[in-house]
Amino acid sequence: MPNVLYDDDVHRCVVFSDLVRGEDGVQANQFLIQHGAQSALIDPGGALLYTPLSLAMTRYVQPTDLTYIIASHQDPDIIGAVDRWLMYTSATVVCSKLWGRFVPHSVPHYQKNTGRDRYLLLEDAGGVIPFGERGLVAVPAHFLHSVGNFGFYDPVSRILFSGDVGSSLVPTGEAYAPVRDFAAHVHRMEGFHRRYMASHRACALWADMVRRIDPVLVVPQHGLPLEGPAIPAFLDWLGALRCGVDLLGPADYAVPTRLLQLAS
Repeated sequence: MPNVLYDDDVHRCVVFSDLVRGEDGVQANQFLIQHGAQSALIDPGGALLYTPLSLAMTRYVQPTDLTYIIASHQDPDIIGAVDRWLMYTSATVVCSKLWGRFVPHSVPHYQKNTGRDRYLLLEDAGGVIPFGERGLVAVPAHFLHSVGNFGFYDPVSRILFSGDVGSSLVPTGEAYAPVRDFAAHVHRMEGFHRRYMASHRACALWADMVRRIDPVLVVPQHGLPLEGPAIPAFLDWLGALRCGVDLLGPADYAVPTRLLQLAS
């Protein structure tokens, strides 16, 4: 069942949070933003989600009418079904310039109308994607966890679609509702962020940037959104987090004992 995050009759933001069934894959959220006749899907997923998402979104817009397919980064659960979106829609694919030569690897060479004119490639600094009167703003999230990674800020709703940053692991069937008590929620985020975020430096820089944006909702690709007091608490926690390369030591790069035995 989709959840409407924002709707003022002209501009609407919708999340699809329950399309991954059971143990089929990692829970993931997909997002639809509409403004008048324009529409954008953020992080629509791979083959597992193409059909259920295509059907679910028809409540709001027909896939053939999509303006953009927007990808925060290159992972299969983000943009793995790009070949189908290119085939069955006329949408422009928006992604990092860094991944602009890699995403097409998911598209068969014989598929027509999939050339460079179907892509809007973002420089590392991000920028404004033409959308409505105010656009959608691509904000850098590099190394969190992808080397070429973006979040997308909607200035109308003041929602930051944060990709993997802020993700949480929640049980199947839990209601999709904003988190306000960060202390009670953080245990669902710790393991993921310590492993998938690259470093304290990247986390701290991102947290400082988001404080300047001052979103009313931080909506990640996995798990539940954050609002109210949970947002500054999350940014304080993330800005102080030791993760990724900060946690590595010699033991993480030790040659397996068995290999040493075989080589001796």
